[in-house]
Amino acid sequence: MDIRQLRYFLAIAEEGQITSAAKKLQMAQPPLSQQLKQLEEELGVKLVERGPRSVHLTDAGEMLRRRAQQIIELADSTSREISDFGKGLNGTLPIGTVSSSGATLLTDRLSEFNRTYTGVKFEIHEGNTFRIIELLKSGIIEVGIVRTPFHTTDLEIKYAESEPMIAVMHPDYDLNPQQESIKIHELRDRPLIIYRRFEQLIRDTCRKSDFEPDVFCKNDDARTTLLWANAGLGIGIIPKSALKLASHNQLIYKEIQSEALRTRIAAVWAKDRYLSTLARKFIESFGEE
Repeated sequence: MDIRQLRYFLAIAEEGQITSAAKKLQMAQPPLSQQLKQLEEELGVKLVERGPRSVHLTDAGEMLRRRAQQIIELADSTSREISDFGKGLNGTLPIGTVSSSGATLLTDRLSEFNRTYTGVKFEIHEGNTFRIIELLKSGIIEVGIVRTPFHTTDLEIKYAESEPMIAVMHPDYDLNPQQESIKIHELRDRPLIIYRRFEQLIRDTCRKSDFEPDVFCKNDDARTTLLWANAGLGIGIIPKSALKLASHNQLIYKEIQSEALRTRIAAVWAKDRYLSTLARKFIESFGEE
């Protein structure tokens, strides 16, 4: 039994068909079937039950699938680690970021990191927090830059500093020009433009002040909130650092005086998975413990 055979077996297990697995592996079906037969003979157990259109793993096959995944992941991690050692601090670092962290990540993190490690290149994947965590768990990225709140299961986390949420608005919506901040109850009966994943948090906070928020627009990108607020359609609620995404000079903002409406950017990576030297150095440079 070798790594190649385990990769073949995993492809069959994942595809549920020898024909589909052969296409995925870019090989003919008969040699793949022969490899499976040789593996079963070597181990002395039946690994799959063959049906007319698909195959199903036996109990022994399920056991081998779990072990094979561990063995191949370890082999791949070892290969990357040795490759990293040979390259030093060079290569490409795949990172996932949420849109509301983009400006802060660029100005406060990547610029400094790039000055220190000039041989590093970056591959950036953008999406919402849930999408970034999916990319992380699937191994497409090594480090995700996400925003609280999120589920922390199976993740290692390093937080940046806490920041308030702010109300952004066209001057026509500013009823108290002298104030630099507002209390949550001042948003009563005002049309709000919010990021969808903060909806429950915002609703709960407003309800604690005895009112139901008037949500005029929900969206999935802080830039949309800024655009709609700039058009005078309502008052946007965003993390303060996301204001750096704005290019609209007429927008004004006021910090919302609410401990509940504070958020943090965090660097996350998968527990018990190999991290490249580049990823470890980037995490070391990020935020607070």
